[in-house]
Amino acid sequence: MTNRYHSIDDLPPALPVFPLTGVLVLPRGQLPLNVFEPRYLALVDDAMAGNRLIGMIQPTEHEEKTLKPALSAVGCAGRITAYREAEDGRYLITLTGICRFRAVEELGATTPYRQVRADFSPFAGDLVDVGDSDFPRERLLGALKAYLSRRDLKADWQSVTSAPAETLVNALSMLCPFEPAEKQALLEARDWEDRVAILVALLEMAGAGPSGPVSIN
Repeated sequence: MTNRYHSIDDLPPALPVFPLTGVLVLPRGQLPLNVFEPRYLALVDDAMAGNRLIGMIQPTEHEEKTLKPALSAVGCAGRITAYREAEDGRYLITLTGICRFRAVEELGATTPYRQVRADFSPFAGDLVDVGDSDFPRERLLGALKAYLSRRDLKADWQSVTSAPAETLVNALSMLCPFEPAEKQALLEARDWEDRVAILVALLEMAGAGPSGPVSIN
């Protein structure tokens, strides 16, 4: 899906944002979203009528504590690649991650949703596919197995062991119930190797922690 974006010049300088705590999309990762708030229904309407791009970004304060929480410095733009309207008016969409961005400033938008000036230049490498070379698959799988065991979780192990490296890392980074700060660390990783190292460390630390059932649905 990123083949339509050959360079950061293909990406817009202004981006509507969808702030959600603990929610992450990574380049070439796929994030399903159930959209029901009126302001975000409007965001999806406008995105579908335009370039289909939405910036996912974590607030630094919980949304329940303030109407306009401060935003993290870095988010990731995603393109709406699947769209369905439910009978009750909700939108069921899938975002495919394109490129991370730095939120330079918030714009004085008249829309019900927030918009930022996005600087994609620090993350131009996100537009290049990641290879499987030097991927510590066995160590990652060992950490994941301990993590799942401690939490009484199950996984389709055949799919896990056969998944391409980036697909696996993206899925685990996005789906595992890490803390918001840990999710942000995965997002802001300097490069592919750094993200893999952070993910392995998080899984190993959690796998050695107290057990208990956790849902990743």
